[in-house]
Amino acid sequence: MKRDRDEVEEEGNEERNKRKMEIVWQTPAHPAQKQDYIFHNGKRHVRPYYFEFVSHVNKRWEGKTIVDLFAQEFRGRSRDYYVSAVKCGRIQVDGENIPVSYIVKRCQKISHFLHRHEPPVMAWDVEVLQNEPDVLTICKPASVPVHPCGQYRKNTVLGILQAEYGLAPLYPIHRLDRLVSGLLIVAKNPAKADIFRQHIEVGLVQKQYVAKVVGVFPDAEQVVDANIDYNAREGRSTAEVGISNGDTTLKGKAACTKFTRISTNGIYSIVLCEPVTGRTHQIRVHLQCTGHPIANDMLYLSDDVVSRSTLGTTADRAASLSGGSPETSCESHKEEYKYCSEDFSIDPMCTHCPNLAPNGYDGHEEGLWLHCVRYTGPEWVYECPYPDWASLT
Repeated sequence: MKRDRDEVEEEGNEERNKRKMEIVWQTPAHPAQKQDYIFHNGKRHVRPYYFEFVSHVNKRWEGKTIVDLFAQEFRGRSRDYYVSAVKCGRIQVDGENIPVSYIVKRCQKISHFLHRHEPPVMAWDVEVLQNEPDVLTICKPASVPVHPCGQYRKNTVLGILQAEYGLAPLYPIHRLDRLVSGLLIVAKNPAKADIFRQHIEVGLVQKQYVAKVVGVFPDAEQVVDANIDYNAREGRSTAEVGISNGDTTLKGKAACTKFTRISTNGIYSIVLCEPVTGRTHQIRVHLQCTGHPIANDMLYLSDDVVSRSTLGTTADRAASLSGGSPETSCESHKEEYKYCSEDFSIDPMCTHCPNLAPNGYDGHEEGLWLHCVRYTGPEWVYECPYPDWASLT
């Protein structure tokens, strides 16, 4: 019996659609590659990809249904999404499909297979400054995290260095916050990394940064000796001045920073910052203590900042959204991305498609005016050029 032509074509289309929906699940072992990146409107994006997130049931999770666990612990998606994900096998326990009523047990492996959209970063190059046998120094651009964390995996310094230079594995010996730019020292082997870290731990390393701050900074050297109390939930630090006594107890960790004015134009000042300790947001908070915060640091320019838990985003992004500054507000720099099938395929289960960036990350973001310029240790010095904003002429 001769088959109908339309029937044959329909079967052919079904087969092609099946091939399109074949999913290759990536894990942290999959290296970043050059073709993983899309550059759009001055941003470096990552092509969305399928990824397996793995976690293990802890004491707090034990005894919950699989849907309750995800709805309560991972609030970035709706409960209805998690019900659908369990039903279609996108959420598994110990490699097996389970019903929505399944109750998890301690130490079980939970896999969440999803279409991963990484936040964009600025499209500036990750410039290699020195490439020695055991050490690599780079000029880290602002907005790029150093290593995989949170929603970032390929859009990181380590991911970009692997994709564009074939440099891996690498071992950063100090940290730079995502919005901070400048010198980053990376060891090429664990032994060299340990030597650097030992120098840092015993206080043999001096660090220097430059910052662009509000107002005329005092001409004489300023030393801020104030404890730093970091609130991990809100992603924000506060300074505590004084001493503990019977009535009050300082919760923060001891912190000290030296500041020296380099130049000023009467509106802004360029300041050399030398942190003696290394606390979270230390330079930013101690500059706030002097009355001269970093001029584009929305998180510490004002005490009236909407918390990140309220907006469900990072602390700096929440501060930019609530600050209302035309120079830093994400809402004032909306960029348009029109979906193109050549960039990536839409996943019907994905809550971010057809957007390129994940929800909440489609606006403009600038780096802080804070830049690492020099690390000095026993018989070694590494430096990074000053940024353009450090010139007030």
